[in-house]
Amino acid sequence: MTGQRQLPLDFDHRPALGGEDFLVAPSNAEAVAWIDRWPDWPGPALALHGPPGCGKTHLAQVFVAGNRACLVGARELSAAGHAELTAPACVVDDAETVLAEGLEEALLHLHNRLAEAGRHLLLVARRPPARWTVALSDLSSRLKAASAIAIKPPDDTLITAVLVKLFADRQLRVDSDVVSFMVARMERSFDAARRLVAALDVAALAERRNITVPLVRRVLDQAIEED
Repeated sequence: MTGQRQLPLDFDHRPALGGEDFLVAPSNAEAVAWIDRWPDWPGPALALHGPPGCGKTHLAQVFVAGNRACLVGARELSAAGHAELTAPACVVDDAETVLAEGLEEALLHLHNRLAEAGRHLLLVARRPPARWTVALSDLSSRLKAASAIAIKPPDDTLITAVLVKLFADRQLRVDSDVVSFMVARMERSFDAARRLVAALDVAALAERRNITVPLVRRVLDQAIEED
């Protein structure tokens, strides 16, 4: 790949569920450090929060894959007995939305059971727990006591590295000036990077051409029109 060799890929890689690597960068380094500290957390719960597409769910998958933790959704919270307590830790993704489904008592019960057993709870959400709407005072106090760690939106260097990796995974030849053009104009999120690379792959294959700046511009314009 001619252009990709000149682009930065000096990142720590962490495996996640599905075999997809998580790239460690300044925007998420503090959160990764907290994940690496487990089980040496100051309390039974830790909250990861950040804007959509910042990689918080991906980092939670790294935690699950590396520590035999379990993912807990609305259905699992509703189930009696919490069989997932056999795991050393539990992860609730999109926790604020889960709470909005009327599961405050279930989450309080899970938190208490894990704390009593010396296990941990990882909460993932867009906002820190202090900004969640929680009716149960006991649950509110426990959530506010949890350490809240922010993941920032990916910077140019991280987005560039993600794009390079996504293209390499698809065995696509893309020059560095094309990637730079994408970074300057695309939505700043991992999800947007995946969608854009997939759309470019489809367009390049259909037209039997390389991925160039004009093609990227056209695909981006089409995405704007569709929105």
